[in-house]
Amino acid sequence: MSDSDLIGAAREARRRAYAPFSHFKVGAAIEASDGTIVTGCNIENASYGLTMCAERVAIFKALSEGHRRFRRIAIVTGAVSPTPPCGACLQVLWEFGGDLEVILANLRRETGRHRLSELLPRPFDARSLR
Repeated sequence: MSDSDLIGAAREARRRAYAPFSHFKVGAAIEASDGTIVTGCNIENASYGLTMCAERVAIFKALSEGHRRFRRIAIVTGAVSPTPPCGACLQVLWEFGGDLEVILANLRRETGRHRLSELLPRPFDARSLR
């Protein structure tokens, strides 16, 4: 799948976001190692702590469908500037995806490209529990 296809899948997922409180819609599309694309969107709750980010929806959906290895994730927002994942999403992405490629985009263009290790340089993972 091309970068533009992956970003397009994230843009489409963003359209399904439920963000009545922040009005900040996010879509994500994660590519499993077999090429399968799984999408997610943010889903808000009046109690903000119970809100689920698009990145976590996508990876949890992928895991629940049996995928265990991932190549990259595209994240789309309506913001002009690059919008990287929040800290909770970075941690979850690291835990289940390792040093993924993270492609950031908005409704018009790609806005950034990073390795997850650049965005989360000192992750907490199973090695921290030894």
